[in-house]
Amino acid sequence: MIRTLASVLAFAIALPVLAQNAPPQNTPPQGAPPTMSPEQAAMMAAYQKAGTPGPQHAALAKMAGTYDLKIRSWETPGAPPTEEAGTSTRTMVLGGRVMAEEMHSKMHGQAFTGHGMQGYDNVSGKYWATWNDSMSTGLMVSEGTCDDQGSCTYTGSWNDPVTKGKTIARLTTKRISPTQEVFEMYAPGPDGKEAKMMEITYTRH
Repeated sequence: MIRTLASVLAFAIALPVLAQNAPPQNTPPQGAPPTMSPEQAAMMAAYQKAGTPGPQHAALAKMAGTYDLKIRSWETPGAPPTEEAGTSTRTMVLGGRVMAEEMHSKMHGQAFTGHGMQGYDNVSGKYWATWNDSMSTGLMVSEGTCDDQGSCTYTGSWNDPVTKGKTIARLTTKRISPTQEVFEMYAPGPDGKEAKMMEITYTRH
């Protein structure tokens, strides 16, 4: 939202500046939209291109639906995982630009609710994701790439409650079938080496 608002404000602020530098234009008839300079028209076209959903957003839309979840989490690398179940609902919002996810499950025996958003930035050419949930007041932000089969690799980070520093994680999603995918999260273990911390199997109804 902040990036979008900043983009809109930047465009709004830039228009008067461009107007000052633009050559004189014939006054349009009363009630007609103002005539834009070539610079203004180019800026408008750039913003429209950046905000128009494309094939990447259509690919995200194919992931919409309701899923059953099988959750496996490792508190200690190498130890048997904790296994729990849950559900997830994915919907497209903002005119097909962003996929929102609502997750309900248990985590370490406690009721757990999570909210995620995922999209594709036409400007950077990368996919992005955010996540926050009922076990934290912070936000995880991730960025990465996806292939034509819908398998993705992201790098994400969040503020660690113990160290107060950033924890960097590798997040992957593998498409198993049109109705099933597996999400995995890898983060530094106690020895600082990357270890598998979580695995979630999504099965669509």
